[in-house]
Amino acid sequence: MANECNLDKKQVRDLKYLNTDFQGFREKLINYAKNYFPDIYNDFNESSPGMMFIEMAAYVGDVMSFYTDQQLKESLLLHAEERSNVVDIAKALGYKTKASCPSIVKLCVYQVVPVDVSTGQPDLTYALEISAGMECKSTDGVIFMTQDAVDFKTDTLKEPRTTTVYKLDSSGDPRYFLLKKEVTALSGEVKTESFDFDEPKKFDKIKLDSTAVVSILDVKDEAGNKWYEVPYLAQDNIFEDVINNWASDPSMSAYNYDAPYILKLRRTSKRFTTHVRADNYTEIHFGAGISMQPDEVIVPNPENIGMQLPYGNTANNFMNGSTYVDVAFDPANTMFTRAYGLAPSDVTLTVRYMEGGGVASNVAAKRIDEVVDKKIWLDEDGLDVGEVKIVKNSVAVINMDPAVGGRSAETLDDIKQNALAHYSSQNRAVTREDYIARVYAMPPKYGSVTKAYLDKDEQYWVQTVGTHEIKNPLAINLYTKTYDGSKNLTNLTPLAKQNLQTYLSQYRMLTDAINIKDAHIINIGVDFSILPRPGFHNQEVLLKCITKLKCIFDIDNWSINEPIILPKIATELDKVEGVQTVKSLRIYNLFDENLGYSGNIYDIKGATRNAVVYPSMDPSIFEVKYLDDDIKGRIVGY
Repeated sequence: MANECNLDKKQVRDLKYLNTDFQGFREKLINYAKNYFPDIYNDFNESSPGMMFIEMAAYVGDVMSFYTDQQLKESLLLHAEERSNVVDIAKALGYKTKASCPSIVKLCVYQVVPVDVSTGQPDLTYALEISAGMECKSTDGVIFMTQDAVDFKTDTLKEPRTTTVYKLDSSGDPRYFLLKKEVTALSGEVKTESFDFDEPKKFDKIKLDSTAVVSILDVKDEAGNKWYEVPYLAQDNIFEDVINNWASDPSMSAYNYDAPYILKLRRTSKRFTTHVRADNYTEIHFGAGISMQPDEVIVPNPENIGMQLPYGNTANNFMNGSTYVDVAFDPANTMFTRAYGLAPSDVTLTVRYMEGGGVASNVAAKRIDEVVDKKIWLDEDGLDVGEVKIVKNSVAVINMDPAVGGRSAETLDDIKQNALAHYSSQNRAVTREDYIARVYAMPPKYGSVTKAYLDKDEQYWVQTVGTHEIKNPLAINLYTKTYDGSKNLTNLTPLAKQNLQTYLSQYRMLTDAINIKDAHIINIGVDFSILPRPGFHNQEVLLKCITKLKCIFDIDNWSINEPIILPKIATELDKVEGVQTVKSLRIYNLFDENLGYSGNIYDIKGATRNAVVYPSMDPSIFEVKYLDDDIKGRIVGY
């Protein structure tokens, strides 16, 4: 027993793990040999064979330590230096790197229309409709594509139209009018590539022949069937834009002025993802499915994989309560489903993508002046052929401001910071701020939301079983408002609410219920009096104060459930040049529906506490509807 204890003690070694370089390994190996093998080896001369082996071991240790450190370093986003590793880590965090960023510019689009001789006004039957994707070119050859359609027939707050006299006839009367609209354009041009697929391959992929892909426009097969881009292959639901017309939805077509597109949720097996490689080439990845049967039929219960069926598949056994499965499962079948989308086979896919961007696309002002592809439409029935020709040839563009935002592929630092920011948001809506940000981020083509407020649902609902009334702790109320053509507050149209509900469904938590409601409008007037400073013109000072209040009460500056802080407003009036003091400041309610007000009666005096006018308990917003009429001021003396 004593010998065994001594043997155990001899086997204990004092190992150090702090040294990670060649010199440290060398010194530790020498000390280790001196401490534990003093009688076996003691020749530590630089030229001795023993030192050769010690230094060779130190060298190996140094190399292994280096690669271990590098592997750890390259696995951390903030410390990785290899672009391929940074791209892969960013992808794991849900962020897709960009091969190129296009510049963005606001284009002025023009056309001429003849005069309507009966009215002397522009004849809008000659007004053109220009589809999105109109190609324009700058003087140095950079291609830009419009992102939205241009309809010269309409004149709305969102898409205003400017009309000026273009040409006079011999008598001095207007002969042609010039119509102008603005549209956003991105730098880039459309490229097309086709790929042939034979036998299906799990998670097949293709590489586009471009290092400056801005976006994938569409992927279609020979029959015109579309493949849809998704964030990840497991997502089988996609959002599809449907033009809002009578054929699409008769009940919603009346609201196409507010929401030209209907946002619909669609389930598809034809889907793909995109990935930008470290060399900036873009790859398109497809799924692994090779079966057309439903997922719920093919995907087995893991507990049943490999199970025998001792009782067989008979109706009698089923009636007797015996359990069985009616599909023969192979463990490999889990990969042959539509769960990750179909793998293309025996088909030719045509990929249209936008290529461009880069620093060179940041062209100066007034350089984009050529229309390459007009994409115009006009109902020519009953129109003069000569006038139609003049109208079509009159389409012109110009950028009054420079194009900005164009850049080449993201740098390593760009990818790192963007990936961290994307990961923090998690592409979800949880907090109040998340929901509000998503509401305002909805594309205007689905309907515009200018005011949004989120609150818990305090209403009660009755269960289908029993009569117990309980609160829904996960329900939230989203109160909204938008602008009409005069920039006054109004309710969202039913279609805009429907689109908003659909849009938020991709970000909200599964357990959240969203009720989209209309916030109340409390129309108010402002009455004030000031004492001007000596030496200033009274009416001029009063006019400046009214202008200041118009800016303060501009509806853009107000939110739902925002109180009116009277001392703050008085302070702003005090800052107006020529004002000595504000003698009075009063807010009052305007509610006469015959005059265009909301009709909501509100006790302003009762809602005022410590010189702060609070909104109602029901989410509401204060609005000075007619800024020119509802703000009244006067001059008072000492």
